[in-house]
Amino acid sequence: MKTKKGTYESEISKAITQWEKDFLGRGSLSVKTDILRDMIIVSLQGVLTQAEYKVCETNEGLLTIKKTRSKLVESGIDALNEIVLSITGESVKGFHTDLSSRTGERVMIFKLYNDLEKQLIEQHK
Repeated sequence: MKTKKGTYESEISKAITQWEKDFLGRGSLSVKTDILRDMIIVSLQGVLTQAEYKVCETNEGLLTIKKTRSKLVESGIDALNEIVLSITGESVKGFHTDLSSRTGERVMIFKLYNDLEKQLIEQHK
């Protein structure tokens, strides 16, 4: 039986994958979401294209790709925050993201006002 926490995590992964396709033009290869205390941590694998990997072979190219990708994601922050709010009922206090040009993995962290994990555990009792 799937818990409410597991359901939220799955729904957020699916919604962010759809957001990537709609907003960025392509989705990552895989997405895993974890709710931990007052954070939602989303790990996205395979976000870079083959051309971007090639550009990342130089330090200048790496910095350019990271900067461009960060600007793209942050320009869609309102939609990302709405995804979290609509699924969990929790507002986002802060958003942090980084991209590894070596592994092609992006990590997104949504910092919430409340301890969502604790609420879900208490509801499950």
